[in-house]
Amino acid sequence: MRRRIAVLLSIMVCSLAAGLLAPAMADSNSIDVNGTLADTRTTPAKPVPGVAISIEEGGAVIGKAVSGADGNFSITLPGAPIDLLGKTITVKLDKDTLPKGADLRDPKKTSYKVLIKTDANIRIGYAIGPAVDNSVPIFTQIGQSGINGIFLGLLLALAALGLSLVFGTTGLTNFAHGELITFGALAAFFFQDQLSWAFFPAAIAAVVLSGAFGLANDRLLWKPLRGKGTGLIAMMIVSIGLSIFLRNIYQYFFGADNHQYTGVQAGKLWNLGSIGISPKSFYIAIVCVVVLVAVSLAVQKTRLGKATRAVSDNPALAASSGIDVDRVITTIWIVGGALAGMSGIMWGLTNGFDYQVGNKILLLVFAAVTLGGLGTIWGTMVGSIIVGLLVEMSSIILPSELKYVTALVVLVLILLVRPQGLLGRAVRVG
Repeated sequence: MRRRIAVLLSIMVCSLAAGLLAPAMADSNSIDVNGTLADTRTTPAKPVPGVAISIEEGGAVIGKAVSGADGNFSITLPGAPIDLLGKTITVKLDKDTLPKGADLRDPKKTSYKVLIKTDANIRIGYAIGPAVDNSVPIFTQIGQSGINGIFLGLLLALAALGLSLVFGTTGLTNFAHGELITFGALAAFFFQDQLSWAFFPAAIAAVVLSGAFGLANDRLLWKPLRGKGTGLIAMMIVSIGLSIFLRNIYQYFFGADNHQYTGVQAGKLWNLGSIGISPKSFYIAIVCVVVLVAVSLAVQKTRLGKATRAVSDNPALAASSGIDVDRVITTIWIVGGALAGMSGIMWGLTNGFDYQVGNKILLLVFAAVTLGGLGTIWGTMVGSIIVGLLVEMSSIILPSELKYVTALVVLVLILLVRPQGLLGRAVRVG
């Protein structure tokens, strides 16, 4: 009875904290529509000033702006945020105001319809440059999507590895893992933005701090719950509450704007035949491979790695054979937090990030872990690569807004045939 009360209280505390922080999420009593116009024909992309942006609602223009010297624009929507919820606005770009010789990368995307669901600011992006050639040969599209899919899969593997290790040793399905990813991205940004550090020292410090954050998660929450014998279902529900709580904390301190790291150039695109490879994405992929191989070898060859596998297979038997199970789990939380933080930084380098970047990719991370086999390192890597390839390959046929759906549909179909995942072991339940 006491255990159930403790679990319920934990959930209530997380929910209450999220509710108290919700009114403070917005930085002001208004909703801003903002964005950046950049000319992708140059490296790095050059800001585009003097472009007119307008916002319509119900056929009437409710706001206008012109991009500044830095390419940024911002339009404050009229009325209180609560009055705007549920309304649909249309953000339009006036192509006639673009610089001579410039066009949108997607000429048809001059406007965006946005349904206002929260009081957070709205970020709109327009990429300016040569129009996209839709007559690209199919084999070129497949090759380009394949390269992009491998890069995406390696990023997902780095993000998913910590989740898989924690599940393997504790059985916890941690829905707050996305917030561990976000923590790393925001920590590196804090060191750059507030302390004016160069990117690489900021990134290293953020990874170390992410490991400490993983340790704090275990010591302050999960270890006490394990000590009280709390069930895995109850702990999973607590992790959902923790995820909401941390996400509100991040938004309160960092706002809802999209952020970018400074001091890391994309570099001139490498051409491999008709396929383009970004040097930055390539080097990020190399870092991911090195880290993944290092962690895999450590689990296979080191004494601590063998103890980790023993705890994953049978915690009670491992404890009876003299293995310090709590020490192994603590180490896994540190490593898992550091890996998650590193993945957030790498993702931010490639795509930019905001306070909920980890939550946005969490379903893909779960898909990768489940597809490969829960608790298996090699399965996580294989599942991540497959998910990355499916996501990018599907964009050849489907609109980009639907490409993530493909991976989840295939995940469901595979699990109907092989519930333990591709490299997982069948376990009898009951």
